Amino acid sequence: MATIRKANAYSKRKVTAFTRTSKRRQKSFIKVVPPQKIVKFQMGKVNELKSEKFPHVLTVVSKEKVQLRHNAMEACRQFINKKLDKELAGHYAFKIIPFPHQIQREHKMLTGAGADRMSSGMQLSFGKSIGKAAVLKPESKIFVIWLPTSKAVVFARKVVNQIRSKIPGDIRIDYAKNESLTSK
Repeated sequence: MATIRKANAYSKRKVTAFTRTSKRRQKSFIKVVPPQKIVKFQMGKVNELKSEKFPHVLTVVSKEKVQLRHNAMEACRQFINKKLDKELAGHYAFKIIPFPHQIQREHKMLTGAGADRMSSGMQLSFGKSIGKAAVLKPESKIFVIWLPTSKAVVFARKVVNQIRSKIPGDIRIDYAKNESLTSK
């Protein structure tokens, strides 16, 4: 398996859009699109959001402009979903908001003895696609979690704090109580 390049090579760089694919291969900037690593974007009981079962809402928001890679989103999704499902037994709803469109590329270079005979240096340095990322602006929503009780909110906030190291940049956790559901 190929090693993954460090996230700081991409996360806070100025981004030029690299997303163009075409049905006609000659017109595509991107010849091969990497497969999507995120398996599900909605988990829990999402179909019950309109009912009065989930009055508490936690939203994870990005404070700065970053690129969030799809493998980081999938790792966060698995961790949050596993912990919430174990503690709340399916009485929650969880959504991933951004979709990774930005295709990241890498110009692989050989190092070490004999590499000068193998590499063409910076000629044709456009690079091959290696992954996808979502470009987040400040105040962009990343995850939204709907919960039934205030006790579940405290637990979910602890779980989200545990994934801070997997997400580039700084995040904020916003809490809201859906007054339209609780005032009836």
